[in-house]
Amino acid sequence: MVSALKEGGRGGSPGKERHVARNALVVAQMAMALILLAGSGLMIRSFQALLAVEPGFTAPEEVLTFRLTIPTAEVEGQREMAMVHQQILDQVAAIPGVISASMSSSVSMDGNDSNDPVEAEGFPLEPNQIPPIRRFKWIGENYFETMGNPVLAGRSLTRADAQDLANVAVTTENFAREYWGEPRAAVGKRIRVALGEMGEGAWREVVGVVGNVYDDGVAKDAPSIVYWPQVANDFYSDGINSPQSMAYAVRTTTGNPTALLGQVRDAVWSVNRNLPIARVRTMKEFVDEPMASTSFTLIMLGLAAFVALFLGSVGIYGVISYVVAQRTREIGVRMALGAERSVVSRMVLKQALMLAGGGVAIGLLGALGLTRLMSSLLFGVSPLDPLTFASVAAALSAVALVASYLPARRASLVDPVVALRAE
Repeated sequence: MVSALKEGGRGGSPGKERHVARNALVVAQMAMALILLAGSGLMIRSFQALLAVEPGFTAPEEVLTFRLTIPTAEVEGQREMAMVHQQILDQVAAIPGVISASMSSSVSMDGNDSNDPVEAEGFPLEPNQIPPIRRFKWIGENYFETMGNPVLAGRSLTRADAQDLANVAVTTENFAREYWGEPRAAVGKRIRVALGEMGEGAWREVVGVVGNVYDDGVAKDAPSIVYWPQVANDFYSDGINSPQSMAYAVRTTTGNPTALLGQVRDAVWSVNRNLPIARVRTMKEFVDEPMASTSFTLIMLGLAAFVALFLGSVGIYGVISYVVAQRTREIGVRMALGAERSVVSRMVLKQALMLAGGGVAIGLLGALGLTRLMSSLLFGVSPLDPLTFASVAAALSAVALVASYLPARRASLVDPVVALRAE
């Protein structure tokens, strides 16, 4: 009986070196699984945080967008171009199923950005200092209503502002707070484009403040934006300025706004059949696009983690099953000497959990270092997020426990008489 309990005895386990090699492999598999699971967990937390961010406009799945450029060969003069855009907008807004329609030199997240130095009155600059560069958009009437961007103070821009060449503007909340502390305090203040030696535009009164918009995608900070009327006078210098190319936004009552594309095309061609419609998309596509890289990384990490977890659990099951088979005679001796089945089960489970614990410990150390490299991919979560690491470690331990259950149960059912007779 003593020899049966010794390592290497008849019916006992193989040599120590083989034990160490097998155990090291299982520990390595579990450690790798934890590292990959931690990365997947962090990406899941990031994805959840991205989904929770309000982009600054509502129900993007209901908004159809397209871009329309009027060639100078068709219409000469910027004010005349603005009139054609307005005629087209009126035709689009009249389509059955359209709640509202508007246009802008750039709709949110479309990447067609324009930026200029913008100066706020009452905030003097140092000699030769250039004002901060701000993003700006030329917009038509009902733009904020169509996009679902809330007006926090004052009013939005109207068709009359463009027709009368009114020197007015609307800013986002973060722009207003930067200078005047709160949105209401910004109404009535004045701003202008200031290009230094290249000239300065006329002062324009801030008539409204709207909510911030994540114009570069929800994974990046919302930029400060200034909105000008579609047509402006004395903007950079003497003369009228109005964009030749405008992006249209059409909010619909249909579940699929692209279904109205044919009617939208007819509305455009009813004004001028030579104008092509370009870059047709829904606002939902613009919102989803920045998340594509996050979701792809999440899928790849998830697949790798699943494979590693599967291999680790199979490894633990295989090692423990093999050990039980090799130690059948020893287990029989223990049970013949009075060891209870529960004691035998705990003995086997203890060995399995020691392997899993070693893998978890090494994996945590590795993950703490490697997940720092993921910082640029994460949003709203720390690469050392304790909740993620604790959840992954607990899940991995649970899987190891389940994988070792059958071998432990088999060990507890060993018949001492049969075990002692085995060679």
